[in-house]
Amino acid sequence: MATRIEKDVLGQKEVPSGAYYGIQTVRAMENFPISGLRLHPRMVEAMVGVKKVAALVNTDLGLMKPEIGRAIAAAADEVLAGQLRDQFAVDVYQMGAGTSCNMNVNEVLANRAIELLGGQKGEYTVVHPHDHVNMAQSTNDVFPTAMRIAARLLFAELLPILDDLKTALAQKATEFDGILKSGRTHLQDAVPIRLGQEFAAYAATVGKCRERIAGAVRSLEELGIGGSAAGTGLNTHPEYRSRLVEYLHTWTGIEWRTASDMREAMQSNLPIAESSSALRLLALELIRICNDLRLLASGPTTGFAEIVLPAVQPGSSIMPGKVNPSMAEMLNMVCFQVIGNDLAISMAVQAGQLELNVMMPVMAHNLHQSIEILKNAVRVFTDRCVRGIIADVDRCRRYAEGSMALAAALNISLGYARAAEVVRRAVRDRKSIIDVVREESLLTEAQIAQILEPMNLTEPGLPGRPDQFR
Repeated sequence: MATRIEKDVLGQKEVPSGAYYGIQTVRAMENFPISGLRLHPRMVEAMVGVKKVAALVNTDLGLMKPEIGRAIAAAADEVLAGQLRDQFAVDVYQMGAGTSCNMNVNEVLANRAIELLGGQKGEYTVVHPHDHVNMAQSTNDVFPTAMRIAARLLFAELLPILDDLKTALAQKATEFDGILKSGRTHLQDAVPIRLGQEFAAYAATVGKCRERIAGAVRSLEELGIGGSAAGTGLNTHPEYRSRLVEYLHTWTGIEWRTASDMREAMQSNLPIAESSSALRLLALELIRICNDLRLLASGPTTGFAEIVLPAVQPGSSIMPGKVNPSMAEMLNMVCFQVIGNDLAISMAVQAGQLELNVMMPVMAHNLHQSIEILKNAVRVFTDRCVRGIIADVDRCRRYAEGSMALAAALNISLGYARAAEVVRRAVRDRKSIIDVVREESLLTEAQIAQILEPMNLTEPGLPGRPDQFR
């Protein structure tokens, strides 16, 4: 393999002659052959975008020659268009703060800019990774800024997908609103409820999680770019920070804000923890909803079998015809991963020391992965599961009408103790609540129809109080 020789303060290294990365990337690849995992593509794009706007701002301020600034910006545009992506080769588990990733980006953009200016890769007298691409920057402000930008852009993709899930659940709530079923608490029979009411609650849950995430995301829009190495702004023009944020707005369409305290923005990564925590709360609720759907669909002959989930693939290699709740199981596992990612992020966020938290690469990887897998998983769960759910109306009503919990409607007319005796006899004799009430002549037929009609029990009311009954 043909190589070129590059030098740094530690000596020299051979770099593949066709590579756009340079010696510092080679050192990182040698030092950190850990997982094979790379930063999320949105993170690469965010770092490249920051480099582009920094070059433009420094050119505007007269700190960089226009031809160099334009070449860096042009190289960045190529990467943003999808080129040279294989050149970003540093493992996510690396030296702290993301210096290796920052230098990887600096070297790739520098070498491509050199080519655009007619030079050869490695001719850093033309465009230098530090002096030009990294001008007025430090890893310490570039990496956290890019981490927030990438997360904010990914969240913009997740939120509409959550809206779709909420809508699909709400549509099912409307479709199932007239279907009576037994409620269950402690996995025991409880008062009647409509299947549509259960699905309406799921839709409301997703909506609340969505709003919680949207609120957390706003904290990501405050950026510490321009803080340089320690939040003091060393080696930056007084107008650099405000101009760069304006350029970022033009690029992304998002109203970014400069941090009110640049030192705090560098020391603290609480916005990352906050947004990850919102994802964790979403994951907790999605797990609960998926578990409910799996339970309600259990069967087909020995389970609840009140609903049927779409069959998307055979479920067993030994039991012919078995179909599993595949999409709900998949989403459960994704949510478990999100919860684990959040714990890793929490540990990394609290690990900051003095002016810097060096654990940002693992924060970035876990947060961006959580958003990515959630948006993909929720999308297919909505399309391939929720939209196709059907109800077994007869089974639902049969369970509701045979439930011992109907006795709760007798509390007002008979009293709790007498109603409990009715339940005990019904269980002992394997009869329905209505049968026992009839046999013991506890209520007239008109009262039975009024008090023990299960559908009437799914809304507020006082069964047994005719003056207050709906």
